[in-house]
Amino acid sequence: MLKWSFHWLGVFLLPSLAFAQGAAEPVTGPAAAATTPAADVDLEEIRRALEADVQAAEKDAPTFTPPTAQASGRRMFNPEISVIGDFAFAWFTTDEPRQTGGHDPAETGFNLQGLELSIRQSVDPYFRFDGNLVFSLFGVELEEAYATTLSLPYNLQARFGQFLTRFGRYNPTHPHQWSFLDQMLVYGKFFGPENNRGLGVEGSVLLPLPWYAEVLASMTDAEGAESTRSFYGSADVTVDSPADFQYTLAVKQFFPLSDDWSLNWGVSAALGPNPTGRGNRSDIYGTDIYLKWRPITTAADWMYVALQAEYLYRLRQVPQRLLRDHGGYAYLIWHFSKRWETGVRHEWVSGVEDDPLDPEWNEARHRTSGQLSFFPTEFSRLRAQINYDRPRWEDPYWGFFLGAEISVGAHGAHAF
Repeated sequence: MLKWSFHWLGVFLLPSLAFAQGAAEPVTGPAAAATTPAADVDLEEIRRALEADVQAAEKDAPTFTPPTAQASGRRMFNPEISVIGDFAFAWFTTDEPRQTGGHDPAETGFNLQGLELSIRQSVDPYFRFDGNLVFSLFGVELEEAYATTLSLPYNLQARFGQFLTRFGRYNPTHPHQWSFLDQMLVYGKFFGPENNRGLGVEGSVLLPLPWYAEVLASMTDAEGAESTRSFYGSADVTVDSPADFQYTLAVKQFFPLSDDWSLNWGVSAALGPNPTGRGNRSDIYGTDIYLKWRPITTAADWMYVALQAEYLYRLRQVPQRLLRDHGGYAYLIWHFSKRWETGVRHEWVSGVEDDPLDPEWNEARHRTSGQLSFFPTEFSRLRAQINYDRPRWEDPYWGFFLGAEISVGAHGAHAF
């Protein structure tokens, strides 16, 4: 601190001393002969002393790290962390609502759909880490934990760990990304209450085409009652060959139709073993679309209308039989105000006679829903929803829901 004080003292005093020395030069006569030499000596000594102090201060001055490097270093130890809570009140006109999702409001009364802790951060120039822990009233669940590559050549990308497979459009989403409060029926029946996920590896490539086109393939464990019920599910099996894994293949494309219209279209397949007999397999095929209209030429840049639909077809080998069923959903969302949106949805899933997974689901089931959502800010959402459920094998019933969602912290952007 003392050296810095001398530094600034020198900055201000040196010009003043120079001015003083210049002002003394015009002195003439006897006074000049008596005073000028002594004044010159004093000024020169003071100047040299101040200059030495300034040079010493500059030499010992601390070196500062550029702000960008500091920020990068801090981010390595401060990942993006967010907590998202989903709560709901439900009322059903039946004692046995057949909700299929693990995060659905499943009984009359108050329901905690989940408290999600999300962690996301770039590890280094080569990998990014994503993790999602879900807390419920019954425990903690590791939903996803995986690393994604950032610098592979030729538009390649890979990830490994536990993740939701990228089958279709709905499967890889979390509850806070859903437009409706409950899981799609076809996903609950075909994959399980947690959608389809598993430990494994995935590779993808962005094709060199005039439009966005991505091809991906993944290999994951085929076990897990919550997410692979069409495959090994809850069966206790061992891995003896590559045929004992689930394989997911998908093609995803995006088409900017105009300034206001855009379209996503994809096709997917999930292939794997089932436990009904040696070599028996299950195959699930699907296609999905997402059509969005957002008039960017108007002042109301928050307004949009979006249509999303998926269709799934399943084949399962069981002893002496080949089971076939199918299902899907379609919904329309209208974001008509800056803070308001509404939507309608219809779902259907066919039934199968003597199905070992769903013995009662031997006929088709239809469900129609409507919702109204209010967004106080981008960190909160309030929703009201009504369902009319029509399983053909029993009486239809109604479901009424009020939902609240709260988000705190930094959360990564969602897919378009």
